[in-house]
Amino acid sequence: MTDFNLTTQHTDGDLALAHVAGELDIATAPILRAQALALIEQGHRRLILDLAAVTFCDSTGFSALIGIYRCAKTADGTLVLAAVPDRLDRLLRLTGIGALLPAHPTAAHALVAHAPGPDTATA
Repeated sequence: MTDFNLTTQHTDGDLALAHVAGELDIATAPILRAQALALIEQGHRRLILDLAAVTFCDSTGFSALIGIYRCAKTADGTLVLAAVPDRLDRLLRLTGIGALLPAHPTAAHALVAHAPGPDTATA
């Protein structure tokens, strides 16, 4: 079995931070997608995926990220990436998908960038 783990830290209402570790491949991409979609369905429509501990990502892992983005968008939410490994970052840029999936150098940077402001209205 492929090494994979997703742990979630709910940070603020509709915002959730999920730490992804291990390999994103044909065996684990469906798990990532299901767990991320479950977070969105639970009302955490602003999702940050921290990919710092991702050791490998094949086309099925890449496709899962696109699917998660689409579902978040349908829920009037967002998907943001943090600490994207170099090879995946290159793939995101080459395909143009990086324009849809904002990336931050660390999860902490992503949290600061996506924290609700003092004048932000909540739905």
